[in-house]
Amino acid sequence: MKLVWSPETALKSYIDTVKSCEKFKESGVAELLSSMAAGWNAKFIVECYSHGGPIAASTGLAVAARNTGARHVCIVPDEGSRLHYIKALAEMGVSPPPEIVRGDAETMIKSLDGLDFLVVDCRGKDFARVLKVTKVSTRGAILACKNAWQRSNFSWFKWNHVLERGTRVVRSVFLPVGKGLDIAYIGSKNGGGASSSTSTSKSTPSRWIKHIDQQSGEEHLYRESDV
Repeated sequence: MKLVWSPETALKSYIDTVKSCEKFKESGVAELLSSMAAGWNAKFIVECYSHGGPIAASTGLAVAARNTGARHVCIVPDEGSRLHYIKALAEMGVSPPPEIVRGDAETMIKSLDGLDFLVVDCRGKDFARVLKVTKVSTRGAILACKNAWQRSNFSWFKWNHVLERGTRVVRSVFLPVGKGLDIAYIGSKNGGGASSSTSTSKSTPSRWIKHIDQQSGEEHLYRESDV
């Protein structure tokens, strides 16, 4: 199996998130993450949160989980963060809150096997180590780093440097949304790429183009129609 894109579910989650987050003056990250998680029909969503962080993205993920029936887990470092997270989500109309696990993110993520959508905060010192030990689903996963512009050393980050050796990054993109959003699509274990839920009466074989970033060494695959 592999991740399958559903534009209808993505649109519904986007609209629902816009309505839920209308109180925020700045928008973009929450709606984008919500529509991506729902559009790829994520079944296991994980996020890392700490006290004082914006709650909009978490609201968007909660909306996506509701639309796809996904398990939604939030990792928090301490009791103060847990209480703040629950209260902030309740004020956004999200109740009951997602499943919450408390502890060191790098340690906690190791016990969450098979996730297919992960959001980490680049303001956390351990975000790269969290990505390193993440156990993604056999059907692939979407990994997102929010607040990417706030990384201590912005230029050093390369997906092939932080992920476990052998992880196949099908494509990655940096988006100037919010304070920077770095996203990578991890391919399924059987080597398949993403597909769309839209069917046609006549199938046309796709031609894939491989591009290797000469600086980072990352390999990206693009369908000819996408280039």
